[in-house]
Amino acid sequence: MEVKSLSLKQFVKEKRKSLKLTQKEMAEKAGVGIRFVRELERGKETLKMNKVNQVLALFGHELGPQKYDRS
Repeated sequence: MEVKSLSLKQFVKEKRKSLKLTQKEMAEKAGVGIRFVRELERGKETLKMNKVNQVLALFGHELGPQKYDRS
């Protein structure tokens, strides 16, 4: 899977599915609520970074700066 070409919501959803986890199972494993997982996978723009990192930690990742091309 090419990480750079995926949005956060796509990355999380694809990783969850590759591990055959339901949204509920992923929420439980990450210690976040099911509502948070749904919002994350829908691409909500205002999410708490610490909770996003809790989910990403399941996949051995964390949030970090990305170069943004404004052109």
